[in-house]
Parts: sequence; structure tokens; C-alpha cells
Amino acid sequence: MLLGTLVNVVLVLIGGFVGLFLKKGISKRFSDLIMHAIALVTMVIGINFATASENMLIVIISLVVGALIGEGINIDKRLNQLGDLIKSKVKSESGNVGEGFVTATLLFCVGSMAIMGALDSGLRGDHTVLYTKAIMDGISALIFASSMGIGVILSAMPILLYQGSITLLSGFIQPYLTQSMMTEMNGVGGILLIGLGISILGIKEIKVSNLLPALVIPVILLAFIG
Repeated sequence: MLLGTLVNVVLVLIGGFVGLFLKKGISKRFSDLIMHAIALVTMVIGINFATASENMLIVIISLVVGALIGEGINIDKRLNQLGDLIKSKVKSESGNVGEGFVTATLLFCVGSMAIMGALDSGLRGDHTVLYTKAIMDGISALIFASSMGIGVILSAMPILLYQGSITLLSGFIQPYLTQSMMTEMNGVGGILLIGLGISILGIKEIKVSNLLPALVIPVILLAFIG
């Protein structure tokens, strides 16, 4: 059940240690190309999930309701504010190691892909999203560790605790979810992955975090309409 998260942790550690060894890191041109390639793969995964939906109306309603909730709460803004607050506190007190740890932890944990991937691992035993995220995180760890040092490597522990907890929790609720609920949750998640890929490619910035509430709406809708 935790395989996806464990692979994520291992690739962050490998990327971090390689980054420490290289010091100067890799060229921006090279890293950008890799991230763009991974973004395209993320979109393909999202398309596969989205097209597997058996009731696109449920997906559309879920996205609309989820967007209203997420935008009303403004999840994206609050996550960014929390990140800025933590970074400012740690930077002033702990120096570069603390800054590297917090920056990497926020990058790897505060995002829709971590939540969707961990849920998918727990609910369906499918680690595809977390495997993709693991590659992205490994490359990011390499780049950050080359400039921020060992603090980036220490971020592997929060990844294990955060994603592992979500996966284990979703595993407990899985018996109470019908196949239709999981199918439509994946349909919604697929749309979010497409949006994430578009953002990574720089085509259009989409606040995917504000759409996260949409993931639970199919469960509520199908619980009432069957």
C-alpha cells in the first residue's frame, strides 16, 4: 500500500545526495526539458483517468461545486501564506539547512499531486501518480540540494509521514466506497492532473489546489443518487 510513497522517499534521497555531490547542479535547460516531459506524462495519466469516468455529469458537477468551495476558502492562497510564514520563521532561526528543509518539504507535500497520488495508492493500490511525482521530486531534490544543502534530504521524512498517513487513512475508508464512487473520483482526479500538467508546462497557471474539494463530491453525490 505504501509502495508509491516509499519510492517517492527513495528518489528524493537519491536526488538529494546526487545534488550534494554535484554542487553546481544541472543546467536549467536540461532540468526544464525533463520537467516538461514529465508534465506531458502527467497529462496523459490524467486523460486516462478522466476518460474512464462512466458519468461525466458527476465529474462536471463535482468540479463546479469543488471550485466554489475551494475558491471560497481560497486553499491555494492559504497554502502559500502558510509556506511563506514557515519559511520566514525557519530562515531567520535555522539558516540554510532549515530553509532547504522547509522549501523542499513544502514543494513535495503541499500540492494536489501528493494528495491525489496518496489517495489513489490507498483506494485502488495504483501508484502511477506517486511514481510520476517521485521522478519530479527526485529531480527537484537534485537541483535544490546542490544549492541549499542537506536540509533538502531531510524533507524525505515529512513526505513519508504525510503521504503515508493519507494512504493508510484512505485504505481504512476504501471498504465503504463503491466502485462507481472510486471511478468518478478518478475521473475528477484526472482532470486535476491535466490542469497540473498545463501549469507545469507554463501554458496557463491553474490553481489546482482550489479544485481539491472536488475529489470528495462524487462520493457525496453517489451516496444520495446511488
